[in-house]
Amino acid sequence: MTVAVRVAPSPTGRLHVGNIRTALINWLFARRHGGTFLLRIDDTDEERSTRAYEEAIEQDLGWLGLRWDRFARQSDRLRHYAEAAQKLTALGRLYPCYETPEELELKRKMQLARKLPPVYDRAALKLSAEDKRTYESAGRLPHYRFLLSDRPVEWQDLVRGTVRFEPGHLSDPVLMRADGRPLYMLASVVDDLELGISHVIRGEDHVANTAPHIELFAALGGDPATLAFAHLPLLTDASGAGFSKRLGSLSVGDLRASGVEPMALNSLLAKLGTSDSIEPRHSLDELVAEFDISHFSRSTPKFDLDELMRLNARLLHSTSFEAVAGRLEALGLSGVDRGFWEAVRGNLSRLDDAAIWWRVVHGELAPLIEDADFARQAAALLPSEPWDGGTWAAWTESLKRATRRNGKALFHPLRLALTGRERGPELAALLPLIGRARARARLNGEAA
Repeated sequence: MTVAVRVAPSPTGRLHVGNIRTALINWLFARRHGGTFLLRIDDTDEERSTRAYEEAIEQDLGWLGLRWDRFARQSDRLRHYAEAAQKLTALGRLYPCYETPEELELKRKMQLARKLPPVYDRAALKLSAEDKRTYESAGRLPHYRFLLSDRPVEWQDLVRGTVRFEPGHLSDPVLMRADGRPLYMLASVVDDLELGISHVIRGEDHVANTAPHIELFAALGGDPATLAFAHLPLLTDASGAGFSKRLGSLSVGDLRASGVEPMALNSLLAKLGTSDSIEPRHSLDELVAEFDISHFSRSTPKFDLDELMRLNARLLHSTSFEAVAGRLEALGLSGVDRGFWEAVRGNLSRLDDAAIWWRVVHGELAPLIEDADFARQAAALLPSEPWDGGTWAAWTESLKRATRRNGKALFHPLRLALTGRERGPELAALLPLIGRARARARLNGEAA
């Protein structure tokens, strides 16, 4: 089987981490199996869909490196859905219904009160031609439902194992609105069939959609044996609350703006819900090599922003200078070199934190003098340049002998005077970057 997967966001809001996790898993599955990844924009909801959100979806996926091999937009394929509806009508599988939302809700409540499954009772199948004319003359236009069979539907889910739905446990799904527009089920199945999708990997909130999906796929001429499904537990936040575009949950745009590295997010989301260890990975190729969908369990994965930021820091700490040189220049760190990056990267949580240490090394700084006499003595003992990685040890050893200080009493006032900060990168690496003239001025209490 040639593997072909799809991610199908609706352009009605910004992608949140739950959406991205599903997209990433689809992308990794396709790459692992030498398949293709389709980005399909599900924009049949004309009132809520916007091109601005569509562009944001493409930007977010591109930022994460999830390049798509194929692209489709459902608003460009309306003719295909209309043709499918005509075929289903001719087969006797698509039928008109005239109930209002209020009438359907009343039926649902009555069924629940009688402890019956709240499924559609197929009353519309009993309507005569005269009944339909009466409804339509009163201004009611029909919506259209797909007639499910009276056979159970079963499939082997790649995450959940055997899943089976018995007849009568699901309502005949609505495929067409009263205004003739297709709904999710019809458009999705037609696309999966015509665009050659082999694996549908999505959230477990779609499990109940899969039985009608399989039946509709077969009714339109597809072979259900060519279509596999995997339903992943939905991602929650650390408190257990779900993510939602409608509620404005944490978006990928928010994370990007806050300084999250794309591979930190990929490294976390690729492993959440598995027993695999979560480690920073510097390329998607590394995640592809490790990917196995059988590692995903049915337990609910929790996304912890603090965990992401710790992973973000660990990723930066092992990132090469070549990988960030251009981005450091873009931050205004003109002339940045490998020595600076390797001196400071171990203290970064976000890449733009590097600008703080660039100012410490190259900018003017008002020193914090804890003991003026000691600082002046330290300035007087500064060795001549050139300086290297051994200068700090040699200088502090001479200070230790001259002042009989050691430990915190020796090092803390030097750090405050030289950097203006309580903690930071190793001073053995920073001191040669600061240079003798600037170090001497700061130890003497001068802004430099």
